[in-house]
Amino acid sequence: MSDRMPEGSTFHLGAGGTSAPCIYFVDLPEHPFDVAPAADGLSCSVARFPIHGWDDALTPWPAPGLYAGDADFGGQADATIEDIGSRIIPGIEAACGITPHARALAGYSLGGLFSLYAFTRMPGISAVASMSGSTWYDGWLDYLEAAAYEGSGRFAYLSLGSRERHAMPRRLHVVEDDTRETARMLEARGAEVCLSIGPGSHLQHVDERLRDGLAALDAWLRETGE
Repeated sequence: MSDRMPEGSTFHLGAGGTSAPCIYFVDLPEHPFDVAPAADGLSCSVARFPIHGWDDALTPWPAPGLYAGDADFGGQADATIEDIGSRIIPGIEAACGITPHARALAGYSLGGLFSLYAFTRMPGISAVASMSGSTWYDGWLDYLEAAAYEGSGRFAYLSLGSRERHAMPRRLHVVEDDTRETARMLEARGAEVCLSIGPGSHLQHVDERLRDGLAALDAWLRETGE
C-alpha cells in the first residue's frame, strides 16, 4: 500500500476482487470497532477509516451536548464529507489498487447519523448502513424532510436495539420513533429500506449489528449489480 493510505485505516479485499463495490466504515480512532469479522466472506471490500473528534466532525450542525456539562456538538459534518470525498476515499482506493464500481458508507452511533447525512449529500454513495444511529439528534427529521436528494436506485439499512429508547438522558427516548420515521422518509424518496429492531441497548450486540449491517449492504450491492 502507498503512503496515500489515510493514517489508521484498514482494508479488507472482498471476494469480488478489485472492481467490486467498497463499503467505507466510519470508525473511532480511540476504540475501533471490530470490523474484520464482519467483513470476512463478503463479496464487497470493506475499508474502515478513523475520524477524530466525533462530537464535532460527525454532527451536521451545532447542538447542545448530551449530558450536563458536556461541550456542545460542533456541527462540522460538511467539512468531514469534503475530506472523505477529496482525500480519504481516493487515498484508500489508490493505496489498495481498487476501482470499485459502487461505494457504500456505514457507521455506528454518531457514525450512523453521519452516514445517513452523507447519504443525502453524496450522490455517489449507492447505499448506507446506520447501526444504532443517533437519529435523536436535534433537527434531524426536519432536515431529512426538507433535504434535496434522490433516493431511487439506492439502499438504506437501519438497525437499533429495542432498549435504546430507555437510555438516559430523556433526549434519547425518541430514538426508536425517529429511526422508524427516518426509514419512512427515505422510502418515500424512493430508496429501498431495511429496518431491523433487535434486542439490547446501545452498547449491547454491537458486533451483531455491525455484521448484519455490512451483510445487508453486501447483499443489496450484489443483487442489484451496483
